[in-house]
Amino acid sequence: MRKFFNTTGPCRADDHYMIDPLTRLGDVRSLIDDKQYFVVHAPRQTGKTTTLEALAKQLTAEGTYTALKFSCETGRAYRSDIHLVEESILAALQAASSNYDGT
Repeated sequence: MRKFFNTTGPCRADDHYMIDPLTRLGDVRSLIDDKQYFVVHAPRQTGKTTTLEALAKQLTAEGTYTALKFSCETGRAYRSDIHLVEESILAALQAASSNYDGT
């Protein structure tokens, strides 16, 4: 299969034309090392998921951190009940950690 431009979801270097997503994060590594928070905010289809997946993979591969990918989107269905929002996000986190394979 030949490479193509992807506009429908996370990009994969083997399948899609793409720039190195880690170049888009600027100095985020110093924030991580300093145990600071950061937010990735951008319009739809601009590479947020691709970039964060690449960051998680790099951090885990280095061995200093273990990055776990999960979504808080599950809480959206319960937006008026904070307890259910918390429970759904914790369940997503637990499921991700249970399925963690080290990559």
